[in-house]
Amino acid sequence: MAKTLPETAAIARRGLMLVLSSPSGAGKTTLSRRLLEQDKGVKLSVSVTTRKIRPGEVDGRDYTFIDRRRFDALVEKDELLEWAEVFDNYYGTPAKPVMDALAQGRDVLFDIDWQGTQQLREKARGDLVAVFVLPPSIPELERRLKSRAQDDYETIHRRMAKAADEMSHWAEYDYVVINRDLDQAFADVKAVLAAERLKRERQPGLSDFVRGLQAKL
Repeated sequence: MAKTLPETAAIARRGLMLVLSSPSGAGKTTLSRRLLEQDKGVKLSVSVTTRKIRPGEVDGRDYTFIDRRRFDALVEKDELLEWAEVFDNYYGTPAKPVMDALAQGRDVLFDIDWQGTQQLREKARGDLVAVFVLPPSIPELERRLKSRAQDDYETIHRRMAKAADEMSHWAEYDYVVINRDLDQAFADVKAVLAAERLKRERQPGLSDFVRGLQAKL
C-alpha cells in the first residue's frame, strides 16, 4: 500500500546551493545578510579564508580564518567544494557541512566569485542555482566601495580594475539581478529562490504525496 502523508505534513525536499556573485560593492553581501535574516530555511556557507579579519566580523560566523598551511592541507585532502585566490588571499568552501545541510532539506547560501561558482557547477550541477548581481552603473559601484569605508584607496582602485573581468562572467549564471534599488533586488532574489524550491526534482517527497492523493479518489 502506498504511504500517505498527513495533509499538514511538509513534503520532503532536497536543499539547494544558492550562489550570489557580483563585483565588490554591487550588493551581494548586503543581499545575503538580508536573506539570512528573513528566511530561516537558508543557511550561510561559512568559507575558510587566509585573509585578515575585518572590523565587525566574527570568526566562525562570517568566515573561518586560518593560515595558509591549514588551507593547503584542506586542498590536498580534497575537502573543499571550491577554492580561489582573490586579492592575494585564499578562500574555500568546506564540503561536509554543505552536503549535510542539503540532505536535511536546508538551502545553503554562497557569497563567492565566478571562479568558485564554476567549481561548484562541476561538482554539484544539479544542486546549484547561480545569481549574478550587477551594479546600475560604474560611478555608482565606485561610490558604494568608497562609502563602506572598509578599504584604502589602493584597494578600491584594484577592485574597480577587477570589476570588468568579474562582470564578463555574467552569462555563466542562471539569473542576473541589477541592483538599482536594494528592496527590488532583494525581491528578485527571493522570487528566484521560491521558484527553484518548487522544482519537481528538488521535492523527492512529492511521489508519496501524489500517491496519497490518488489513493483517496
